[in-house]
Amino acid sequence: MTLELGNLTPELAAIQVEVEQYARDYGLDFFPTIFELIDADQLNAIAARGGFPTRYPHWRFGMEYESLSKGYHYGLQKIYEMVINNDPCYAYLMRCNGLVDQKMVMAHVYGHCDFFKCNQWFSKTSRKMMDEMANHGSRIRRYMDEVGVAEVEDFIDACLSIEDLIDVHSQFIKRSDTKSKYEFANQDDEGKKSRSDRLPAKNYMDRFINPRETTSNAADESDKEPPQRRVPEHPERDVMLFLLEHAPLNGWQADVLSIIRDEAYYFAPQAQTKIMNEGWASYWHSTIMINQGLTGADIVNYCDHHSGTMASSPTQLNPYKVGIELFRDIEDRWNRGAFGREYDECDDHQKRKTWDTGAGLGREKIFEVRRIHNDLTFIDEFLTLDFVREHKFFRFGYNQHSEVYEIESREFPKVKQQLLNSLTNRGQPIISVVDGNHKNRGELYLEHTYSGVELQIDYARDTLENLYRLWNRPVHLETTLEDAKIVLSFDGSDHELEHGGLYDLADDSEDAA
Repeated sequence: MTLELGNLTPELAAIQVEVEQYARDYGLDFFPTIFELIDADQLNAIAARGGFPTRYPHWRFGMEYESLSKGYHYGLQKIYEMVINNDPCYAYLMRCNGLVDQKMVMAHVYGHCDFFKCNQWFSKTSRKMMDEMANHGSRIRRYMDEVGVAEVEDFIDACLSIEDLIDVHSQFIKRSDTKSKYEFANQDDEGKKSRSDRLPAKNYMDRFINPRETTSNAADESDKEPPQRRVPEHPERDVMLFLLEHAPLNGWQADVLSIIRDEAYYFAPQAQTKIMNEGWASYWHSTIMINQGLTGADIVNYCDHHSGTMASSPTQLNPYKVGIELFRDIEDRWNRGAFGREYDECDDHQKRKTWDTGAGLGREKIFEVRRIHNDLTFIDEFLTLDFVREHKFFRFGYNQHSEVYEIESREFPKVKQQLLNSLTNRGQPIISVVDGNHKNRGELYLEHTYSGVELQIDYARDTLENLYRLWNRPVHLETTLEDAKIVLSFDGSDHELEHGGLYDLADDSEDAA
């Protein structure tokens, strides 16, 4: 469907100016923010595409739209706000919302925009993703015209099944000193820059843009292939990058995979900071609305909607609630000076509860936390025993005898550890490429870093089939099942399961030498 985004009414434009000034007065820093007023159907369509009106076509966006649309029309769900990490930031307002809701949403949006701009985990993301998404869509539509819709969609399905197999820390940590097989920055013996007859290209696209036979001096000694080494030399957590560099993909396939990978890295910080991001935005919408944004006639309406957003559930964690309460707890503790060695060593519960040195550092501290942390470090650093007791956190698990999920423990270490486990690597399994030439037959061997949570075997097998689609050779995945190492394999027609690891880096002394 074609989306025509409307402009704000004069009344809403005045509210935006008012709320933006409140946000700036509190010290929030954000990119220019553009609000678009749209109806529920348009908002559902945009939400189905991840917040981008123009994106590549794919059947999953249609399914997501149907789900959102039915949920809205049956009164099961309603999207109050949506904001995009971009410069300028784009935010969408539902036309049917009341003025109090619109003001609350605007205040919430400015909290998100501040977080996008200032949190370090977003510092490597593209700030022009609205344009880049449109460009991605144009390229994929062109490939669909050239090779067929079904073939391109099938390939996108395979790519999307591995979109979580990226290294979320790779943009901040250089894990290897080795250069990419297709790196553009080739240098001669004197360390000079690359030859002028080569065109700029991303590492994994260089072999298509600058094929060896069309570049000068192709037979130079400097262009000879280096001695054979294990590929990769060290386990590679960015599986998508490894496939881009080494899989037998043609030009359009490599470009599509690079698009899916670029978008996966763009969305990764949002998954890494869900609790903090929503908590920060909720903290500021509540602060702005309570202190400046409400009249006496608005209070009941605001409290009804705010409490609905913050409602706790016995079956799942509410990131809005956990985030806002933890930010408030940090602010309160640093205002009272309830931190540091003396406070930590105090065993008197009543004394800790009434501790107050008048430090007044709370607001400064939460701005610092917003700047440097993600959800994992946020919970690890600031979730305390007192906080868990106050908010009645518990650890749950599946009881094999009763066949229901139930409370396993209220012990603080176990509760915190389960929460940290669920946040590690965005809750996704850590899988690395160990060998791209397994058994010297060009087979792909991957390893799952087991941390107590087993892979779902049916999902793993489906993923192996899609990896085979990309690699075009047998693929293997080593993991742990029922405390024993197993290897799942797919050769293009049959699945196999073998007990015991097939590949041990520690014993491969010949290759290591």
